[in-house]
Amino acid sequence: MELLQEAELWVAIGMVILFAALIWAKVPGMAAKALDARGAKIQAELDEALRLRQEAETLLAQIKVQREAAEKVAAEMIANAETDSKRLREEAAVKLDEQIKRRQLMAERKIATAEAQAAAEVKAAAADLAAQVAETVLKTRLAGQKSDPLVDLAVSQIGDRLQ
Repeated sequence: MELLQEAELWVAIGMVILFAALIWAKVPGMAAKALDARGAKIQAELDEALRLRQEAETLLAQIKVQREAAEKVAAEMIANAETDSKRLREEAAVKLDEQIKRRQLMAERKIATAEAQAAAEVKAAAADLAAQVAETVLKTRLAGQKSDPLVDLAVSQIGDRLQ
């Protein structure tokens, strides 16, 4: 009976009863099911993470392809823009040369017109001056004489010519 007095014996008996009650209540099965469910949930999450990673890698590959295509298009656009700018620069230079030539011709025409007008004005001024000089010479000549021999000769010839 001394054995019944030992505390360790009663602790061991209590533990056996506890384990027996737990087994009879199917606690280990429920714990295993809970662990299995938790494991399945974790596996599902891992599978989902793997699927998302594969989708991300596929999307990344597509984005890289699109970026490369966009870079090619951009390079082509830059090359086209450079070609267009060179062509436009050349066309602008040609148009500028043509405009300079046209303006030069217009200036030459204006100069020629101005020269002709100036020459005409000089001729007109010279003719006016010559007329004034002739008038002055004739007035002084006539003032000194009562009759002009040239006029007398012309008058005498008129009579002969009229006959």
